[in-house]
Amino acid sequence: MSENPTTHAPAAAESDAPEAVAAASARQESVAQETVAQEAPDLGATAVSAATPRRGEPMFPDGTGPAADPAGSHHERRIRSFQPRRSRVSPSQADALRRRWPTWGLDIDGLSRIDLDAFFDGRPVVLEIGFGMGEATAQMAAADPDTGILACDVHTPGQGNLLGLAERNGLSNIRVANGDAIILLREMLAPASLAGLRIYFPDPWPKKRHHKRRLVQPEFIALATTRLAPGALVHCATDWEPYAEQMLEVLSAEPTLENLHPGYAPRPDFRPLTKFEGQGLDKGHVVHDLLFRRRGA
Repeated sequence: MSENPTTHAPAAAESDAPEAVAAASARQESVAQETVAQEAPDLGATAVSAATPRRGEPMFPDGTGPAADPAGSHHERRIRSFQPRRSRVSPSQADALRRRWPTWGLDIDGLSRIDLDAFFDGRPVVLEIGFGMGEATAQMAAADPDTGILACDVHTPGQGNLLGLAERNGLSNIRVANGDAIILLREMLAPASLAGLRIYFPDPWPKKRHHKRRLVQPEFIALATTRLAPGALVHCATDWEPYAEQMLEVLSAEPTLENLHPGYAPRPDFRPLTKFEGQGLDKGHVVHDLLFRRRGA
């Protein structure tokens, strides 16, 4: 089992990483989390208020779980499209976090470079931004055990649920990153170190005045592609059509990417149909997938 291998040397600032104006958003499925958590059993336990600390008390003291604000104040203030939500952590989720976080968890503090080879035992690594409760992530990890999944989110119950699923199902190819995906990409991942990027159902921020909060923006994609190896796959999916149109425009305009389909792509077999997605389909929502590939050097 791999130890958490972040180095202790400060990460060097790089001129090839452009500033991003949008931050990682938790999966829209996470926004509906309380309903989902009540409908689906979580590792055999129900959420109880006893798992929630009193105001001002850390939920996981002494580094035994994800930090409330791992980057703290040492990074710039900017518009963000997420808020950490740490309430209603079930006993089993909290237990999974305390036991598995030291080896399978990572706080995005922006102070060190991640050794992905050590963290994932030499597997190629795909970054997934926003995973909700982690069921789809666990299914993809089980179907492709030779690929590592670095799953980034800020939703503490989802982090615990995914770690519990990974442990229960023997999925040693999942690691969970807690915090801002932009800081992760810019400060903690080496250029050309990723085999893929997945962004499934990010918050669409439907109001026009909130569009600046959307994750998929030109600046973000320009940054992300610097961390992708040649041939790496970028896979986005959304059930909000105006956002799908923006994604297609932004990805098509990035010169380092090529579209694998003339427009939108059919849903690939490796992306599971989530419960949230099924509810959207029942309401008549149209789901759009986008598949782009990083061009060779």
